[in-house]
Amino acid sequence: MVKRFIRRYRFFLTMLIFLMLLFGFNSVMARRAVEVSAFSVREMLLIIPPIFILLGMLDVWVPRHTMVRFMGTGSGIKGVVLAMLIGSAAAGPLYGAFPVAAVSPKKGASFKNIFIFLGAWSMTKIPMFLFELEALGAPFALTRMIVNIPGIIIIAHVLTAFLNNHDRLEIVRRVEIMNRE
Repeated sequence: MVKRFIRRYRFFLTMLIFLMLLFGFNSVMARRAVEVSAFSVREMLLIIPPIFILLGMLDVWVPRHTMVRFMGTGSGIKGVVLAMLIGSAAAGPLYGAFPVAAVSPKKGASFKNIFIFLGAWSMTKIPMFLFELEALGAPFALTRMIVNIPGIIIIAHVLTAFLNNHDRLEIVRRVEIMNRE
């Protein structure tokens, strides 16, 4: 049990040891590291719980056959557009997208649409686009979108083409293990 704990949290424990050593050499830098870490933890605690609540609602309210119809392998352009819209409208940092992406294969979404969703979440957020329009101008913001949208779709197709059935099953297996822990 102790070995399992140490193995599971070895990165955290290693960083904790380094932080203690840093306190001995440079306490100002160590305090700053603790402040930055505390800020990150606080931010995650404000974002992750609502995402998991929404995931629970998605799991209960959206039947599998609906997800397969709109975002499954046969959804075509409808699935691509929906994945792009959901990812673009999402709020929060990218790490908030991964729990949603992890639930999606179980609900029947295709890997291509999951990749598009992740790409849209990271690159085409509507608030970011509006900020760029105001701060950097329309030519920059529109050019970036015109390049990013096809780029996301192309990358999703390439990634999907490289996944074989073994890889897909392995991804689903790992997600199930994560969900149990």
